[in-house]
Amino acid sequence: MKELPEKLTYGEAYGPAMEITDPKEADEYFSLLVDRSMKDGKSREDAENIQRAKLSYYAGYYDNETRSRVERLFKCTHPIFSPISRR
Repeated sequence: MKELPEKLTYGEAYGPAMEITDPKEADEYFSLLVDRSMKDGKSREDAENIQRAKLSYYAGYYDNETRSRVERLFKCTHPIFSPISRR
């Protein structure tokens, strides 16, 4: 997959990220999310911050193991909760 579709639900965008276990695959998927966000006129920095917040928020609906893995792989922390690594 070189590009994400223009129209995506949150589940379609972030659900696949919850299954990723490989750091290289996580980096590639994160790049796709950031590139997709930049098409809406966001700077790279803003797009990265937005995507990290969305990934970590979405992971908050999953079990602790998934949330921990997502926070580690995507270098993010839940925007409301403290990082799961501190629990």
